[in-house]
Amino acid sequence: MSTATEHTTTYATAAEALGTVLAPSAKPPRPSAWSASMTFGWRAMLKIKHVPEQLFDVTAFPLMMTLMFTYLFGGALAGSPTEYLQYLLPGIMVTSVVMITMYTGVEVNKDIEKGVFDRFRTLPIWRPSTMIGYLLGDILRYTMASTVILLVGLVLGFRPQGGIAGAVGGIVVLLGFSFAFSWIWTMFGLLLRSEKSVMGISMLVLMPLTFLSNVYVQPSTMPGWLQVFVNANPITHLVASVRSLMAGTPDVGELTWVLVASVLMIAVFGTLTMRLYNRK
Repeated sequence: MSTATEHTTTYATAAEALGTVLAPSAKPPRPSAWSASMTFGWRAMLKIKHVPEQLFDVTAFPLMMTLMFTYLFGGALAGSPTEYLQYLLPGIMVTSVVMITMYTGVEVNKDIEKGVFDRFRTLPIWRPSTMIGYLLGDILRYTMASTVILLVGLVLGFRPQGGIAGAVGGIVVLLGFSFAFSWIWTMFGLLLRSEKSVMGISMLVLMPLTFLSNVYVQPSTMPGWLQVFVNANPITHLVASVRSLMAGTPDVGELTWVLVASVLMIAVFGTLTMRLYNRK
């Protein structure tokens, strides 16, 4: 008899506990757009923590590019590697950072293949926060790449006439443009079927943009027909803006061009990305 009473009491206590858990209560507040975006940005940075090999492209690659082009072309193009470095370093910084923007699309595509996005779509959050989180996490990568190149340049003899303010200003402009430019790759990450396809398309776009520009030589030394493309190339305008800031002579026209282009890229490709995301 006592055993039956004990079982009854146990069941009643369990039922009460279950009822308490399942009882209707106030829902937790929906996270703000900023909070959700920062959370996904932190997720992107945790990926770097657990897979530190991802930092290879923002450390070893920029270092290799700076050393290789400085000492390979410096003597032939400027008379000495140190002289050439004054012209080259802002361009190499832009090239290195813009090249790694494609990994945003690659990571988006990986999460789609793993089914992670299906879970994200069910969460009561601001929809664009998932994409913005990727980009916020990548800003850390862009900053690291820029810092590595600047430090290596200073060791090799690069001296920005604009001082610390000019160097920081150039990096900030580069980060802003790269944030906007990355929206192109988030679109391709959603549009294409595999990460190899994303990398293939991105290299097909990035290689001409970075090499057919004013990164390595003055456009005036190129054939006239090529100058038309080079002068219209967005990378050319970005490099000119960064160079002007680091030289201590900000070019307002070029800076305005970069700002307007960045806003347009976010407006156009950000909208296309979110439409694809909502239909995926």
